[in-house]
Amino acid sequence: MNIARKVSIVILASAVATVVARAAQPAQVQQPPTQGRLFPATDLGLLESPDRAAWQKPDLIMDALRIAEKATVADIGAGAGFFTVRLARRVGPNGIVYAEDIQQPMLESIKRRVSREGLNNVIPRLGTPTDANLPKGAMDAVLVVDVYQEVEDEASRIGLLRHLADALKPNGRIGIVNYKPGEGGPGPDPQRRLERTLVEAEVRDAGLRVLDGATLPFQYLLVVGR
Repeated sequence: MNIARKVSIVILASAVATVVARAAQPAQVQQPPTQGRLFPATDLGLLESPDRAAWQKPDLIMDALRIAEKATVADIGAGAGFFTVRLARRVGPNGIVYAEDIQQPMLESIKRRVSREGLNNVIPRLGTPTDANLPKGAMDAVLVVDVYQEVEDEASRIGLLRHLADALKPNGRIGIVNYKPGEGGPGPDPQRRLERTLVEAEVRDAGLRVLDGATLPFQYLLVVGR
């Protein structure tokens, strides 16, 4: 056998060995892209802790927004529908609740929930981080609970507020519920919590004003309007 043929055989054997070795290795699983601050739809149960109503006080929040029967309201970042179903009962069968979220799986979960609970006055609405996709001038109240601090930056938050303001009736109100800074109670990491004064400044930059407010056990409420 000449030298050239020997070299060819060696190269071929090496290539075959490499292919076999690679085939023997476990396949590398491709990880899905990260979703930033989006709450995983698979963890919706975490949003329904048994004591949530006790410390978040949904009736107090709805009272501060003057939500009554026959009202048209929106639940921004509706998630598992904790506030959606309460709003739907508050406004009654002649009222309307827009359940908005930027993740379709959340909206599908809400559809199933309101169907189980016999609520026919909820309209799911797919939005974006800065535009809730609400009809202009139609809302008596817009509720933004545990969502405002999740919007990535100041400019986006101000843009969201302006879109929400466009959806309000002349005397409509926006309710912003955020976790207080610090480490106490439930909620996001301390570095992701926003000072009340910072939110108030962003409200003014959006051309709005703070009308009222309240302090909750772990959160604060700002009632905002024109």
